[in-house]
Amino acid sequence: MPRKARIDAPGALHHVIVRGIERGKIFRSDYDRKNFLNRLGKLIPETQTDCFAWALIPNHVHLLLRTGLVPISVLMSRLLTGYAVWFNKKYRRHGQLFQNRYKSILCQEDPYLKELVRYIHLNPLRAGLVEDMKKLDKHPWCGHSVLMNKTKQAWQNVDYVYGLFSEKKRMARTRYRVYVEKGILDGKRSDLTGGGLLRSTGGWAVLKGLRKIGIRVKGDERILGDSDFVENVLKSAEEELEQKYDLKARGYDFDRVAQRVAELMEIETEQVTAFGKSPQTVKARSLLCFWAHRKLGMTTIEIGRRLNISQSAVSRSSMRGQQIERENRFELID
Repeated sequence: MPRKARIDAPGALHHVIVRGIERGKIFRSDYDRKNFLNRLGKLIPETQTDCFAWALIPNHVHLLLRTGLVPISVLMSRLLTGYAVWFNKKYRRHGQLFQNRYKSILCQEDPYLKELVRYIHLNPLRAGLVEDMKKLDKHPWCGHSVLMNKTKQAWQNVDYVYGLFSEKKRMARTRYRVYVEKGILDGKRSDLTGGGLLRSTGGWAVLKGLRKIGIRVKGDERILGDSDFVENVLKSAEEELEQKYDLKARGYDFDRVAQRVAELMEIETEQVTAFGKSPQTVKARSLLCFWAHRKLGMTTIEIGRRLNISQSAVSRSSMRGQQIERENRFELID
């Protein structure tokens, strides 16, 4: 069965789970963990992504992210590719470090953000990496210690999480800790990480109850939310996919988009794809990268090959391109 495409949108909340291949370790030392967090700490502000929770376990990672200027897939590609290359070089190993495809669950924010922050931050305790809550409070490889003001990570959005508990930081911190501790007895929550219909209804008991009274609900393995939320997300994703097909049906490929950019910028098409740093070329190339990636659905790797630039350069250009489109009110189709 073919894999379903990832679903994303600006402002979408994602629970991302990354696992080592064949359950192997992806962190062998604290130095490895620091390297991973340094990379994440550069990408989060650069892409204006929000990170509300995170936990590093020897063979996997949990992240709770809200999409910023670039899709979560772009951020994760840059993060995981860079780390894997560094890790393999350090340990003189070859081949894949991570499972082929990380899991990304798009989540309904209001009912689930608090629960997911708690679930993710209790991972080190469930995994036996710390003995109790006191040790978890100071555990440096989990966002809980940042919320407890025991460690610092400037890129973690603590204020938003505090705001879920109280307007006053000290009170918010106290209430947050009580909330997390109450979650210990819940154990592993399959409704937060399991099958789509199961997670969308809050567990088997709720699902069976709904079925008994004749209520059918919509579920999807890529989404955590109630039936209406799942349906709206899928509808939005379908509309975006239809737009991409429509553009292709109209003959919009990479070259046609480059021509449209040239028309809007009033320059030659060759200048749009030229390798150079003149302000006009950079501006045109940025808009081209954004439209090719977000409108046509081309990958950053594909675009990089066409323009002879790196994947990270395409990502940065795409972010600039989104801003250029917004500021100038440019439209791909006139």
